[in-house]
Amino acid sequence: MGQITVETCEIEGLKIITPKVFGDARGYFMETYHYEDYKAAGIPEVFVQDNQSASKRGVLRGLHFQKEFPQDKLVRVIRGEVFDVAVDLREDSKTFGKWYGIVLSEENKKQFFIPKQFAHGYLVLSEYAEFCYKCSDFYHPGDDGGIRYNDPEIGIDWPITEDMELLMVERDINWGGLKEYRENKA
Repeated sequence: MGQITVETCEIEGLKIITPKVFGDARGYFMETYHYEDYKAAGIPEVFVQDNQSASKRGVLRGLHFQKEFPQDKLVRVIRGEVFDVAVDLREDSKTFGKWYGIVLSEENKKQFFIPKQFAHGYLVLSEYAEFCYKCSDFYHPGDDGGIRYNDPEIGIDWPITEDMELLMVERDINWGGLKEYRENKA
């Protein structure tokens, strides 16, 4: 027990988790998830699905959310480095439409807890990255929602460099912004 450190962010509900890493000449060991530790740290969600993706540098995925079956997510990077972002979509929140970003990497081993009603996305900064995430609900095809990654109303400061070629799927390029999100909720 007590194998993690949890930091809160300026957006209520988001949490950064740093696991204790035990290293020696052989390498290292760490618990990547222990229900009782997370529950004691204010993350009592039960996760029912694990996902993993691999992407190359410049891949931007998101900003995604599930409409009718929202998911809490616990995300981490096991290889490479990404800039991970969450956008508050809780309409009763004082931080509605605000974003928070963090670098997750195989080196820092940090995890990012993103509650329901947040949009989520990430940009791969390294040549290659493997990204893992736990979800509190199953994926429901057809329930996808999204917000445009470069919506000026949100103003995410993506660390896109001049030599980086952005790689995105068509639907992520064509999502509406926060304005359209509000209109569709009405």
